[in-house]
Amino acid sequence: MSVESMRAVLVKEPGDASQLYNGIAPIPLPKDDELLVKIKCFALNRMDILQRQGRYPVPPGASQILGVEMSGVVEKIGSKGRRIVVVTKYKRGDHVFGLTDGGAYAEYGILHEDMTMILPEEMSFQQGAAIPEAWFTAYQVLQLIGQIRQGDNVLIHAGASGVGVAAIQLAKAAGAKHIFATAGSERKLAFIESIGVTNGINYKKENFRDKIVEYTDGYGVDLLIDFVGKDYWHPNIDSLAKDGRIVLVGFLSGRVVENFDLSVLLMKRLRVEGTSLRSRSLSYKITLRDEFYNKIFPRFIDGHGTFKVIVDREYDWKDIADAHRYMETNENIGKIV
Repeated sequence: MSVESMRAVLVKEPGDASQLYNGIAPIPLPKDDELLVKIKCFALNRMDILQRQGRYPVPPGASQILGVEMSGVVEKIGSKGRRIVVVTKYKRGDHVFGLTDGGAYAEYGILHEDMTMILPEEMSFQQGAAIPEAWFTAYQVLQLIGQIRQGDNVLIHAGASGVGVAAIQLAKAAGAKHIFATAGSERKLAFIESIGVTNGINYKKENFRDKIVEYTDGYGVDLLIDFVGKDYWHPNIDSLAKDGRIVLVGFLSGRVVENFDLSVLLMKRLRVEGTSLRSRSLSYKITLRDEFYNKIFPRFIDGHGTFKVIVDREYDWKDIADAHRYMETNENIGKIV
């Protein structure tokens, strides 16, 4: 392997986890305002599975290698990547973590300097890699889009997922009155209730719409975060209070909703908005990163344990196929690194 090449997880052809293999790829070159990072850890996301299957087109100009969040050590700085960011200047040898457009499943990866954060001594590389996508997404859907207010009733689907775990903690910190969340096992329900959920709902055994009516005395929820899409659309709308907001982050069950009467949106004055963080502009993501790093991140290391990074399992990257298979079982609580 030459100095211009690196090890990376590649995809033979679109398909199941067996299509993943450890191969050789060119080391990317940092452009202006970019850092080349020797990657120590990367975290898995649902989009990685979709991309592996050929169902998730990467943004223009992004690496075709999977992975959007990483932690590691700065190896090289681009020609203009030396200006001050927040309170520190990045230099070779700095421990960092951040969000990228792609390419994290590799020995080296690129981070834009404004999407990079210093990894404090109190945090491991595993924890750093598990933060950016899940916590940026959760902060975005609750604060920037969902505009959570103190006293809101909130329903978070997939409560034990990486984004779900982050959203529960953020909703609690924002002063939500009641936090409801769905999960598929008693183990997951016990966990999400331990981090702030008022009432967990086992979607395999219970009708979440009926439980929301019961728990709120018919009022409903003010803010709802959904990853499921089609199968949950009707009960989601029924679960919302008047002037409620729903933020759609995914559509795992399908994209097409049939037999929906639009008048309910008017009568209940509902707001529906979808979001995909990866497709956002760099300027949007930089603003999001800055808000998160200044307002939220200090509370991971403030000594009070306000926010916690939950890593479910760690894999050697040679076992990446097993890691993907595990994610596809939906058994994880928090992140897979």
